[in-house]
Amino acid sequence: MLGVSGGIAAYKAADLASNLVQLGADVHVLMTSSATSFVAPGTFAALTQNEVHDNVLERWHQGFAGHITLAQTADAFIVAPATANTIAHLALGLAPDILGTTALATSAPLVIAPAMEHAMLHHPATQANIETLRQRGVLFVGPDQGRLASGEYGDGRLAPVNDLTGAVRKVIGQQGALQHRRVVVTAGGTHESLDPVRFIGNGSSGRMGYGISQALIDAGAHVTLISGPSPLPMPFGVCAIPVVTAAEMNDAVQSEIKIADAIVMTAAVADFRPARRSETKIKKVVGQHAMTLELTRNPDIIAGVADKSLIKIGFAAETNDHVANGQSKLESKSLHMVVVNDAVETIGSRTSRATVIQRGTDPIALPEMTKERLAAEIVRRLGTLLPDR
Repeated sequence: MLGVSGGIAAYKAADLASNLVQLGADVHVLMTSSATSFVAPGTFAALTQNEVHDNVLERWHQGFAGHITLAQTADAFIVAPATANTIAHLALGLAPDILGTTALATSAPLVIAPAMEHAMLHHPATQANIETLRQRGVLFVGPDQGRLASGEYGDGRLAPVNDLTGAVRKVIGQQGALQHRRVVVTAGGTHESLDPVRFIGNGSSGRMGYGISQALIDAGAHVTLISGPSPLPMPFGVCAIPVVTAAEMNDAVQSEIKIADAIVMTAAVADFRPARRSETKIKKVVGQHAMTLELTRNPDIIAGVADKSLIKIGFAAETNDHVANGQSKLESKSLHMVVVNDAVETIGSRTSRATVIQRGTDPIALPEMTKERLAAEIVRRLGTLLPDR
């Protein structure tokens, strides 16, 4: 269920509805009367292919008991935008409209995305109402800072739609197969500095690791994402640890695995780093036609994870002898599973053609698929490797 209350940010709720539908959700929109002044109900009806509910007195009929049916069939309820007025109603248990009556009747997890003027947000009454709802287990997303509808700058902007979508996925996933499991994921490439402006790196986007992190959240896991530089937005709900170098990633991994059940190493970590970093920009010299760099070995992060109770999944980006190299990595680094793909085809790409290698089974060649679909498949297999509790 998507509740839309009467603020200028209501137009962004249409984008949220579209995002959720594209992910496969069956979205039912509930609007306050003032919300219909900003966005016509027909917009949401077209996006969701469902009737929009904007009247608490709408007629019941066979199989549909208005807000009761909506409340009982919901997996999650997000209110976006949530005005100060709507937040007050929800905190006090008032039910003047379809949004309020349904909120009182549902046991689905509630997500609230505030959007209002800065002064209204920080008024003691609004803050008290927000705290009351938090005490009841409501998840708040945002608001953000920025330019407001009045032209003022401050708190009160609706959180980004990607965060709102992520929050819905998080609360739905809380009852998933991996609830109460803690998983560390590494992602992206590392940058090994030559001088203040240059580094040795690779073209890894981090998409695979970010996709696995999202799939883990969808399954209910607690996720720590240790990421090298990446242009991608962090999945909502992860504990994010940004790093730059292989050494920094190694330190973060060694710290975080102490309380983890599994680690999934997707990061494209540099095997070597410059032996010396110049403190000033390296300049070419007149007549110079070549330059020699001395490199030194970086720590082998996954091989250095010694905890035998930890489930370890690694990735192998290869250019030749893919399966043989993957099987070698499985054994030499004491992994439970390795995912092998072609380095040239995969790094920086949105898709992957992978082979999954596990102990005691034949390699399984998967068809080309998006990294998001592959992530879901890897997380499913991770679930079979984790011991029962």
